[in-house]
Order: sequence, then C-alpha cells, then structure tokens
Amino acid sequence: MTTDDAPGTLRREEAAAMWRDYAATRPAGGPPEDEPPVERFGDGRALADELIALVLAGTKRATAGLVDDFAREGEPLPRIGGHWIACDGEGRPRAVLRSTELRVGRLDSVDDAFAWDEGEGDRTRADWLAGHLRYFTRTLAALGQEWDDDLEVVFERFAVVWPPEVADRADRAG
Repeated sequence: MTTDDAPGTLRREEAAAMWRDYAATRPAGGPPEDEPPVERFGDGRALADELIALVLAGTKRATAGLVDDFAREGEPLPRIGGHWIACDGEGRPRAVLRSTELRVGRLDSVDDAFAWDEGEGDRTRADWLAGHLRYFTRTLAALGQEWDDDLEVVFERFAVVWPPEVADRADRAG
C-alpha cells in the first residue's frame, strides 16, 4: 500500500447517524447492538472502494478475515445476527451489514460456494485462494509477521440491510 492508497479516516459520526436511521426502522427492541463496529474491506483506499462497490452491486455477500486480526484490534469475532457498518476507501459509511453465517477454519478449507459469494476475481476457489493468500501475506508482512497455513480464518456471510435502496430483498421489509 502506498501513501496515496492509504484509506481515509472512518467517519464514525456519519456511521452513527446511518445506524440510528436503520435502528429507527426496526421493531420494538431494535437491533442487538447499540453501536456496531465501523469497518472497511481491504487494507487500502482502492481495494476498499472496489470491494464496497461489489457489496452495493449485490455481488459480494461474504468476507474473510484472520482471527488474529480481530484479537490484535481488540474486536470480538462477528456473531450471527450481529451488524457492522461498511465504509468506502474515504471512510464514508455506505451500508449496514448483518452477519448470517460464520465459520472458523484454515484458509484452504474454503469451498467453491464461499469463493463465489465473496464476488471477487473470477469467483473460483483457486482464484479466491491465490488472492487471499497474497492479501494475508502482505498484511502480515506489514506487521512484521509471516503467513502460516495453520492461521485461523473467519469465513463470514452477510446480508445488506441498509440503506433500503441497496438492501437485500428479504431485509427490505424490515
């Protein structure tokens, strides 16, 4: 990642406003979180923009991250039914996501369906493995660490629940 590709600061106040708008549409009791995590995909501005565009287009409905990254950042692992706000490369909140399926395993335990649901590259398992190995190797190297095939990966499927114009059909009715 170059300095030119450094992602912008996450706009947490705008994310909180997006969350309040979403929460106001929910039945009594609302969503389980008061304030969900505010995140972006990838490690640079261009990658974050590319991946959030796939989410907004309806192509990307899965993501993967290292368990160690959650621990390093002091964040709990996602949970089914939990939400998070996905931002673009500039840090602008673009969508509220709800985790629908989670699994922890080795990188090479990915299956064809998950690779397809991530929506990246040619959507094959082989392309997914190659791309994610490059990504995790690069991000670990930036921390002075090396890739290890036994590292645990969180495989997460999600639904887009807000804003209404990009929400998945089943979530539009609330």
